[in-house]
Amino acid sequence: MFKQIVKDCLVGFDNMPIDEQQLDRIERFADILLEKNKVMNLTAVREKNEVARRHMADSLFLLKCTDLKGKKILDIGTGPGFPGMPLKLYDPTLDITMLDSTSKRIAFIEESAAQLGVSVKTMAARAEEVAPKMMGKFDIVTSRAVASLDVLTELSMAFVKVGGYFMPMKSCNEASQEELDKAKHAIEFMGGKLIGTKEYSVEEGVMRQVLIIEKVKHSPKGYPRKYAAISKKPL
Repeated sequence: MFKQIVKDCLVGFDNMPIDEQQLDRIERFADILLEKNKVMNLTAVREKNEVARRHMADSLFLLKCTDLKGKKILDIGTGPGFPGMPLKLYDPTLDITMLDSTSKRIAFIEESAAQLGVSVKTMAARAEEVAPKMMGKFDIVTSRAVASLDVLTELSMAFVKVGGYFMPMKSCNEASQEELDKAKHAIEFMGGKLIGTKEYSVEEGVMRQVLIIEKVKHSPKGYPRKYAAISKKPL
């Protein structure tokens, strides 16, 4: 059932292909995730079939938004590895760095990857702390983090090289439109330009979207600020 759910979702992504080996790796990761979730809070989604839909297939939609091959990709606030791990398990050649502030989650990703036979790049750090050393180093930065878009934009855009893309994965509803309107200044201030959105669904009646934000100029020096300052007074 797990594999069929993933396949059915990908059919909805313009018949995105997936083979048995890819499905095996992704299902094994789901099993590892749910087993570890019994002793460590990794996800609120506890049903395997819902993990297939809301974590695995959802993460894979990013492959329909741009060509990730040959690109340096950063997954900010990856948690237990979303969207980074499903993308890596679908195509182990992808160059993805997964960043999270919680070292236990990064350790889980590393242990899972070792069990699944894939090589991963990880960082246990806060985005704003490592950004000064990694400004403009990535072609694509993505995130499924729960931070509001104005906060997430400041945390993420400095990592993107000019000509690259920030591609956050968000809900698609009236509230998300308000969130986008509120973040327009942050996007422009950090050197970005919203060029489009890609809408999709993995659950009946629930729409999601990937925002496509191009980096058109360098981010200003001194940004992102410390998280306390960002959350107290977002751009």
